Parts: sequence; structure tokens; C-alpha cells
Amino acid sequence: MRLIPIYTWNKGLLTASMNGKRFSKQPWAQGVLLLACVVLAMLLANLPFTKEAYHDFLGTTISRHFVSPSGNIDVTFPVGMTVENFINDVLMMIFFFTVGLEIRREISYGELSSPKKAMLPIIAAFGGVIFPALIYTLVNHGTPAASGWGIPTATDIAFAVCILTVLGDRIPVSLKVFLTALAIADDLIAILVVAFFYGGHINFPLLLAAVAVILFTVLLRRLGEKHIIAYLACAFVVWVLFYYSGIHATMSGVVMAFLIPGTPRYNESQFRHKWKKYSQRLTDYHGLEGDESFPNGPQRHFIRVLGKVGRGSMTMTDRLENALSPWVNFLIMPLFALANAGVEISGAPSGGVSLGIFLGLLLGKPIGITLASWIAIKSGVGEMPAKSNWAMFFAVACLGGIGFTMSIFVDTLSFGGLDPSLTASMRDSGKVAVLLGSVASALLGTILVNIVSKHSKS
Repeated sequence: MRLIPIYTWNKGLLTASMNGKRFSKQPWAQGVLLLACVVLAMLLANLPFTKEAYHDFLGTTISRHFVSPSGNIDVTFPVGMTVENFINDVLMMIFFFTVGLEIRREISYGELSSPKKAMLPIIAAFGGVIFPALIYTLVNHGTPAASGWGIPTATDIAFAVCILTVLGDRIPVSLKVFLTALAIADDLIAILVVAFFYGGHINFPLLLAAVAVILFTVLLRRLGEKHIIAYLACAFVVWVLFYYSGIHATMSGVVMAFLIPGTPRYNESQFRHKWKKYSQRLTDYHGLEGDESFPNGPQRHFIRVLGKVGRGSMTMTDRLENALSPWVNFLIMPLFALANAGVEISGAPSGGVSLGIFLGLLLGKPIGITLASWIAIKSGVGEMPAKSNWAMFFAVACLGGIGFTMSIFVDTLSFGGLDPSLTASMRDSGKVAVLLGSVASALLGTILVNIVSKHSKS
């Protein structure tokens, strides 16, 4: 995923090869792990001796039935929750929460923090959403599959970063930053698409209750509440209310991410004062009673205090993002891939769904991104990334067609209201098309980048 800070491009971390770092610290690690999980899921879903157990496990009910001793309370919670639903509705809420934190960070002080920085990737992202949707709609207009127009509109930054890392210095750093910023803006648009077009029947009383909890969270923030547990409790309540109100439950993660306080407990002067004070204490207690070991008892106490000072000088959003990102990148996203990429190839038909998604990712994304960017740059609204040209720009835009995570997520929400067997068939067809379109976009982008790079050097 995706949660790779843009500033790491400028530190050269994303052009590093194996140099002694742990696997999880490699910038391409998440993309490789996701790809491995996709392959494993496809094997589990198609091998004769595993496919039945694979689908049975995903369909296992994990709802819990609660009955009070008096019998007055008799509820099942959550209703209809299976292993697959748990991954897509609960774990993916955490994913969307971290995406919300990332978007908020970039809006606050990253590549989307000023109009000049944000305009080109935002305009390009809109172009990369509109054109794939138009291509899909042209292919499927007037058919039951028309509602799947949102599937080919997303960019998966994890796989894109993996490809960019392999390509190394063949791509200018400015274009790497551009593609990363575009993917973040693309995520925000995809979130809005899911919220407005892929929800269910709205239960307005529950939705109003969720709004009330959100307003209460805003009040907590205004009153200066600094304890994370209070906000996480509110987030859980909002998730439950969204889950039963018809708004897709994962949207609660995005909403709550923007309500987390963005100011640290200690400002810079307070941090410096406390750090100087307790650092001096470490020196004062050195060699206490002839004990030359480090740290001795009192020093361990002051080291713990310094740790609290350091954490208190970071915003709650930063602490949450740092804490959740490894779990999202190396547990939640692989589980999502294992649960959703397992499609029986023989049972996935071709046709309008597959063609619309494949063409949308392979052609719609790069054409939309490039054309929208060309208009923005020629009109003076945006600025061409440094040390790049239109040939390299288009080559990198092709990598925007790698749409795995969000595209498959939208696919799982599409085609509602149809016959269940037809819905399942279309979703399977969509998943296969997403995988093929993403692979084709990665290959096309890689080939074009190498061609343009060699031509530029010669």
C-alpha cells in the first residue's frame, strides 16, 4: 500500500537494493508480499484438493450470539459476519483509517499541502478516474454490468512503488514523487466513489446517530482531549453504526482519521526544555554509588521519561500511522489479497466486464492522466515535473494502471441487486480482469520507461 511517505524518494531509499536491511524495511517488500499472496490465492482457489476448503473457510460464520441470564437480551453481533466479511469490512476499515491518516498528512505538510504542489497530481488523478470510467461505460452501457464503472479507476501504490524501485534511476525523482502524490489523490477520489455510489440502503436514524458520535468526537478534539483510547472508542461506535446504516463500514475509518488531533502534547520549546532537563539527569546519576553500568536504576527511569517526551512531541496522527502501517502493509493487505484474489479461472467468464476493466486500466488510466496533466501544464495551472519529458511522463502514467487493491475492493461492492449467481460471476470476472490489467500496465510501463531512458541517454 501503500503507506509509503513521499519524502522517502528524496532520501534515495526507494532506489536501494539489498544492502543488509530487513525485508520489511525494503521499499518493494509490500509489493512482493502482495504478489505472492495473489499467486497463493489463485492456487488455493483452483487446485482440486484445496478450492473447496478455501471457499468454505472464507464463508465460515464468525458472528457471536449473546444471551443475558434473564433472557431479556438476545442478539447476534455482527449479523452475517463471515471470515471474508471480517477481512473486507473490519480489517479494511483499519486500512482506510491509515489511508485517511496518510492523505491528511500529505494535505497538512506533504505533496498536497499547497495549491502549487497539489494541482497537477489532483488534476491528473481526476483524469485517471474519468477516462477508465468512460471506457468501461462505453463497453457496458445498457447492460447489468454498467454499475462496475468504478472498478478500473484506482491506482495501487504498493505495486507501483515496487516497479519504480526496480526501475531505479531510469525515472526522474520528480516523476516518482508525482506518481506517489497522484496515487494518494486517487485514493481520496476512490473513497468518495465508494461512499457515494457503492453503499447500500440507507438507515437514516442510524446514520444520524453516527453523525452525533462524529460531532461528539469533534467536541472532544476542541476540548483538547489527548488520549488515543477516547478516539478509538468513538471510531468503533461509528464503525458499528455505519455497518448497520447502509454506508459502507470502511468509510468510518476515513472519517475518523480526519478527526484525530493533529497537534502534539509538547511544542518545540517544551520538548527542548524537557529533553535538556532529563538528559542532564542521566549525566547527574552516572556512576551512582560506584555503579559504572549504563543504564543504572535511576537512569532507566529517565530514559523511559525521555521516551514519553519524544512520543508526546509527535502528533497523535503520526503515532497512529507509524503504529498501524506495518500491520496494514504486512498483515491486513496480504489477508485481503488472499481472501479476494482467489478466483476460479474456469468459472470467470469473459465479456463486457473483463474488457471494460482491462481497457480501462491499460489505456484509460495513462491516457486520462497524461491528457489531464497536459491540459493543466499548458494552461499554467500545473508545472511539468523537473527533468522529465512527455514520453517519460506517459511511460510513468502507464504504471498508474496498476489498480490491484482498491480496484478489487470496489469489485467486491459492485453489481449489487442482481441475481446472486450473476453477481458472483461478474465479480470473479472483474477480479481476473483487474489482475490481468494490472500486470499488463506494469509490463507496458516498464518497457516504455526502459525505451525512453535508453533513447534519452543515447
